[in-house]
Amino acid sequence: MEKRIKIGNRYLGEGERTFIVAEVSANHLQDYRRAEAVIRAAKEAGADAVKLQTYTPDTITLDCDNEYFQIKQGTIWDGTTFYKLYEEAYTPWDWQPKLMKLANELGMECFSSPFDFSAVDFMEEMKMPAYKIASFEIRDIPLLRKVAALGKPVIIATGIAYLEDIERALRVCREEGNGQVVLLKCTSTYPTPYEDMNIKVIPNMAEVFGCLTGLSDHSMGSCVAVAGVALGAKMVEKHFTLSRADGGPDAAFSMEPEEFKRMVDEIRTVEKALGEVTYRLTERQEKSREEGRSLFVVEDVAAGETFTAENIRSIRPAFGMAPMYYGEILGKTARTDISRGTPLSWEHVE
Repeated sequence: MEKRIKIGNRYLGEGERTFIVAEVSANHLQDYRRAEAVIRAAKEAGADAVKLQTYTPDTITLDCDNEYFQIKQGTIWDGTTFYKLYEEAYTPWDWQPKLMKLANELGMECFSSPFDFSAVDFMEEMKMPAYKIASFEIRDIPLLRKVAALGKPVIIATGIAYLEDIERALRVCREEGNGQVVLLKCTSTYPTPYEDMNIKVIPNMAEVFGCLTGLSDHSMGSCVAVAGVALGAKMVEKHFTLSRADGGPDAAFSMEPEEFKRMVDEIRTVEKALGEVTYRLTERQEKSREEGRSLFVVEDVAAGETFTAENIRSIRPAFGMAPMYYGEILGKTARTDISRGTPLSWEHVE
């Protein structure tokens, strides 16, 4: 699997900034102008990309209200059917080329999640630069194979995946000659309790599967996303809305613009702090060594006088001999007169 991939005009991987994605999802509330406003707000909040979802109620489920199609898994959507939920949440397809064009004009990338073959074909017509396989589609091998065969980056969420599901998905990508894969640690509960996140999986997935990893975060706030970056996430995705108070199927676990901007700022700060594995000192650190400890004469010493614990000490700053010579100096004699406050050097020692 490749360690550095390109989505549109941006690179992901070692040495690159975290790729931060604002998931629009259902937060347009079936209002095209609001969808545009969400994308503009995402740009102002610092997103690198916006993500859409490409389905219709009929391409993702069946209009049926028997027990199998009732949502009753203990979610925020319990009490409705899959069809009714997706009817409310889907993004009209005729909007999507215009929204992608707007995102690109604003300097962001735009990609989507397909949920059937027709969505893949539609996204190809739009020339989308990447595809995300949603958590609930990771077991749809024909869909994944069709996407992988396109040779574009494939972002795979693992929110409901067993280990063998991840292994199978990656095997399919390899079989199609596609090593441009990002695995997203994800927990498919909305919102996700912090104790269910298990973000230590992020570096483990990178090690076990040898591919780029990231985080699709449905928890509240930014702390999990920031911690994910510290653990090696190369991509962070968060649902994004103008205001949770406006409602909508995904509002309860979506970030508002100020929250998203704060998260982006925190991630960029953490990136600076992570730096690189090095034991070299920076120029500032080298200067700070002057504030360390060294041996000083702390009482006037006459030539020929013996150095004792009373007339030399290890103190700050660091302009004298290193403290490791303290034991060696004790008992020796002064070569010259030395005044109090003088940094001790070998020139002073007989």
